[in-house]
Amino acid sequence: MMGKTVFSHDRAFYGTFFRMMILLVLQNIVTFTLNVLDNVMLGGYSQTALSAAAAVNQIQYVLQQFTVMGLGEGVVILGGQYWGRHDTARIRQVFGAALICGLAAGAALTAAAFCIPARMVGLFTDDPEVIREGVSYLSIIRYTYLIFIALQLMLAMLRGMQIVRIAFVVSCVGLAVNSTINYCLIYGKFGFPEMGIHGAAIGTLIATASEFVIVLVAIIRRSHLSAGDLLGVFRIDRAVMRKYLRVSIPCVVSAVIFSSAVAVQTAIFGHLSTDALAASGVAGTFFQYTKMIPIGAASASCAMISQTVGRGERGKLPGMVHSFQVIYLLVGLLTCCILLLLRTPVLSFYKLTQTAHDYTVTQMTIQAVISIGMSFQMPEQTGIIRGGGDTRYSMISDIIYSWGVVVPLSMIAAFVLRAPFWAVVWCLNIDQLIKCITVTQKVHSWTWVKTLT
Repeated sequence: MMGKTVFSHDRAFYGTFFRMMILLVLQNIVTFTLNVLDNVMLGGYSQTALSAAAAVNQIQYVLQQFTVMGLGEGVVILGGQYWGRHDTARIRQVFGAALICGLAAGAALTAAAFCIPARMVGLFTDDPEVIREGVSYLSIIRYTYLIFIALQLMLAMLRGMQIVRIAFVVSCVGLAVNSTINYCLIYGKFGFPEMGIHGAAIGTLIATASEFVIVLVAIIRRSHLSAGDLLGVFRIDRAVMRKYLRVSIPCVVSAVIFSSAVAVQTAIFGHLSTDALAASGVAGTFFQYTKMIPIGAASASCAMISQTVGRGERGKLPGMVHSFQVIYLLVGLLTCCILLLLRTPVLSFYKLTQTAHDYTVTQMTIQAVISIGMSFQMPEQTGIIRGGGDTRYSMISDIIYSWGVVVPLSMIAAFVLRAPFWAVVWCLNIDQLIKCITVTQKVHSWTWVKTLT
């Protein structure tokens, strides 16, 4: 037990947290909007192009989870503790360790995209025409993998140092560049050739490269780095590499578990009925937007907790944790209200069957209730506990709840008991409420506070 738990009365604490949270939320919204616009533009061009891009983007989704939620979280946690100690040399080494791991995995994925592109696309579809279009899309997208990894790890390093404005700026640049090039090259506007899905891939490549250059220039100018300094990130102390792997491997495992559980959820809806799958797509897209708020809260609190632990200021943790928990609860109530108030306006944009419409209303209502628990426990787990240095707890918790509770319970409800749609949706999300109890118990045990530096 770490003393009396009181609210933090430090105005700078709240200013720092809300500034970071708002910028991270906006960045995530812009990034997700870019993905939605890509789908809309390709869907307006042809269904085959849309299906092919969706298949290839499953590879991108796995890469994103591996890099951002896996390797990147390790950089934020360990780098944040070194930042709290003002040890910038070690921060560069942590970034270098992540970059080596990320580029190695990215090189393997890129090589596979060159050697067996049809097989990679064929993992997600058996339609020959979709595979052909997917291979065309992958022939350009594969050049983005290494750039994307380096970009996301640089942003993670900056987030660990509480520098988040640049992430929002480059996301806006990426949205503007990608959507403009896509519009011109997919449809052949303003004198450009009509390239379809190939044009969408070129837009993604140019946008990713633009974001990378902007962040790299910002880091060089802010840190006054020379070419030798940049190459120095690859000279890694073995002790730092071991520490980084101990922190990041559980994060990578958690990311893989999460992404695979999402795939299973989609499969369950798809096997229920076409109406259920359509409802899942509509409700899921809107839920992703509101989910950006607790994700931003988690990211901001993770960086702040890790730096506080790194500075050795454990006495501040009780006040910070208690304040965070109240904020998380308020965020949950906010997301719940947003989901409930915007159900009808959102559904007015879609042409759904009556059954799909009813299913969507049901799912959005359940997700509104679930969002209160998710907005409370998820930032506790990935913000407070991870930020304090304990990454194994999240991994174990995700394994138990995802594959020990949610997946088997949902499959039994859907395929054995033939339960109604609303019951299946509850089974798929029930862990978000149960975790509130176990994760909060873990937070107040204070066993997650680990000085890694």
